[in-house]
Amino acid sequence: MPPRPAGDRKTRAATGIRTVRNCGGGQLRTLVQILDYINLAAFTLAAVLALWHWRAGHGGRASLWAAGTFVSLAIVVDVRLLLPDEPSNTLELVANRTLIALLVLFPYLLYQFASAFEPRSRGLERFLVVMTAALVVWTYALPDVPQQGEPRPTWFTAYLVAFLLHWTILAALVSIRFLRAGRRQPTVTRRRIELLGLAAAAITVALVLAVAGPEEGSAGALIVALLALVSAVAFVLGLAPPRILRMVWRRPEAERLQDAITRLMSATTEEEVAREVLPPMARIVGARAAALRSREGRVIGAHGASDELLAALDGAPEDRHSLDGEIIEVDVPEGSLLVWTSPYAPYFGADELELLRTLGVLTGLALDRSRLFAQEREARRVLERADELKTNFVALAAHELRTPVATIDGIIQTLDRHANLPGDQRELLQRTLTHQGTHLRTLVDQLLDLSRLDADAVRIEPKPIQLREHVEHVVRAAAGERAHEVGIEVEPETRAVADPTALERVIANLVINALRHGAPPYTVRAEQRDRHLRVAVEDRGPGVPAELVPDLFERFTRGRATRQRVPGTGLGLAIARSYATAHGGDLIYSDAEPTGARFELVLPNHANAKAH
Repeated sequence: MPPRPAGDRKTRAATGIRTVRNCGGGQLRTLVQILDYINLAAFTLAAVLALWHWRAGHGGRASLWAAGTFVSLAIVVDVRLLLPDEPSNTLELVANRTLIALLVLFPYLLYQFASAFEPRSRGLERFLVVMTAALVVWTYALPDVPQQGEPRPTWFTAYLVAFLLHWTILAALVSIRFLRAGRRQPTVTRRRIELLGLAAAAITVALVLAVAGPEEGSAGALIVALLALVSAVAFVLGLAPPRILRMVWRRPEAERLQDAITRLMSATTEEEVAREVLPPMARIVGARAAALRSREGRVIGAHGASDELLAALDGAPEDRHSLDGEIIEVDVPEGSLLVWTSPYAPYFGADELELLRTLGVLTGLALDRSRLFAQEREARRVLERADELKTNFVALAAHELRTPVATIDGIIQTLDRHANLPGDQRELLQRTLTHQGTHLRTLVDQLLDLSRLDADAVRIEPKPIQLREHVEHVVRAAAGERAHEVGIEVEPETRAVADPTALERVIANLVINALRHGAPPYTVRAEQRDRHLRVAVEDRGPGVPAELVPDLFERFTRGRATRQRVPGTGLGLAIARSYATAHGGDLIYSDAEPTGARFELVLPNHANAKAH
């Protein structure tokens, strides 16, 4: 610190009387000396801790400024003991002035450390640089530094005023910035930042009192030493608080986190996991937002995140530079945690970030368990659906088979018992027998198709075909007497590479479905596009109800109104899509314009076909 000039004689005398009365001048001097050595050790420890933070890579640029700040202060307090009070040569004079210059630089370096976490005003930055540089130059330009008890020239008094003004401005900026920033941080980080702000204020007050020039061994010197001790201890605790103190500070967050872990272990869905873990996770690290993502990049849940932030979280690292803070990504089994921390977290929140990684492991376990629950629910749903389908299949098969079988049996018995029936009655019975036989054959064919498709026993063999001729043949066979109602819009020269059987099964089912449920005009269109064969069957009926669309291609899916007015099994579309899939393609539904239903068969060409 700058040499302490003598104070007013009366003030010193009064102070000395009080000191002697209270504890004796010699004892007080000894106490001040002890405190000076304690302060020396404490400030040196602060420098060592700051250097360790920097070497460990905690905090980036902030750790570099912290190291420079506290190393400069340690040099001042350590080297001062080695220099004589009266410089006897040029080297000692330069060393003495350098210590004062380092003391000038200390509040500026401390300000840079405090400002490394948030954006700074360029105008204020330039002003502080100019002020600090001017004071450093002024320090080396001083013709002399009066010792304690010597009179102070006007030029030296002006220097002291500038020196104190410089310290006061920078210390006030540091304290205000630290105290303001601490409000938004988790408890441990907040306490550490507040201690650094307190330390900056205490060392400034100590410096002002020291410049006032209290005598050695006086009460004023004791106050200066105590304030310096408060500052040194606050700096040490702010830089590296003991573990037990951090545990005490962290108790509120730890209790909330323990409660969150308890609820986390009972979560049964991914969304519940995100809802339980993200809020306490954000609080314990002072995060402004947090998100939980699956391995595929899907956002499972988010806390405190706007759409813009989610876009930045999901974007490339270079897209995140504009964010005020740092995005930390923690890998968890089958996903990752993305946390937008405050700028203070990398330097002050190393323990909290380790806790975040531990919590990430627990989150991964909870996600795995939730996925197992989901798989179990899905497996149970599939089994229940399969059991329902089996029950429906047995009931439907029994019902659908019983009707034609009973009819055919009745006709056969009638013909057998009444051989001399009139011709018109015999003709009616024969037509009915033919119709029921066709219906029975269709039903058996559908059941056989399903069994072969389920057993993956359908072999797809694409071959060149004349598409229009094939479509005309299929429409005639499927529509029968109503074939004239179906318009075919396929160019005569159109050729395709497809499996004739698969193509016939799909188109036939679509045409029959349109004739049963739609309204004219009925149209079959075909084109080669995007290396695929696209065959569309449209009608102008009411279309498919919106609530039925998601299950449209499931087996036995039929609307309530359809069951009452149109016979059928609900297997046609399921069989058609299965054939399309076996061919390596797909069957797609969309509403027709202006009304109606449109089913489009999309089949790959021969090069992409899938053989079974």
